[in-house]
Amino acid sequence: MNTLVEYLRPAAVATLALAAILCGVYPAAVWAVAQTAFPSQANGSLLMKDGAVVGSALIAQPFTKPAYFHPRPSAAGTGYDASASGGSNLGPISGKLIDSVEERVRAYREENGLSPGECVPADAVTASGSGLDPHISPRNAELQCTRVANARGIPEERVNALIAEYTEGRTLGILGEPRVNVVTLNLALDALR
Repeated sequence: MNTLVEYLRPAAVATLALAAILCGVYPAAVWAVAQTAFPSQANGSLLMKDGAVVGSALIAQPFTKPAYFHPRPSAAGTGYDASASGGSNLGPISGKLIDSVEERVRAYREENGLSPGECVPADAVTASGSGLDPHISPRNAELQCTRVANARGIPEERVNALIAEYTEGRTLGILGEPRVNVVTLNLALDALR
């Protein structure tokens, strides 16, 4: 029996020590560093308006009024549902996907006053992998500019200047493509009043 205790004691001590370090000390240290060095990001990149949280710079919202830039379509739950993040899982030859993209192209052209032959950016008619991506391409934003400017009664040049101001470059200068965060751009438009 003493031999069994001799073997179990180091195992129990190691288990308790690792549990304390990995379940207590390490998470607390990561939390402290994040809160000190990156407080906004550590708390969800929350966006404020008039002292109230109105969203996150990381999650799209369903803007549908003509006076707002519209985000990518969403396949997350019933639409932009952060608790149901995910894509549609429809493949490129899926009839359902093809039909929905064709309908979105038609609606996008009509909504933005584009001619039937006008090229529509892919991000305007396809959902992102998470269904929550708040970014659109600069071209998508430019095609929505006239509609937004007319609905707000402001010059297109002012709206284009905001698009340029809110266009983010490639991550680290080499990763991804330039993009516009729809949530922050729409908040900036609301601040023009």
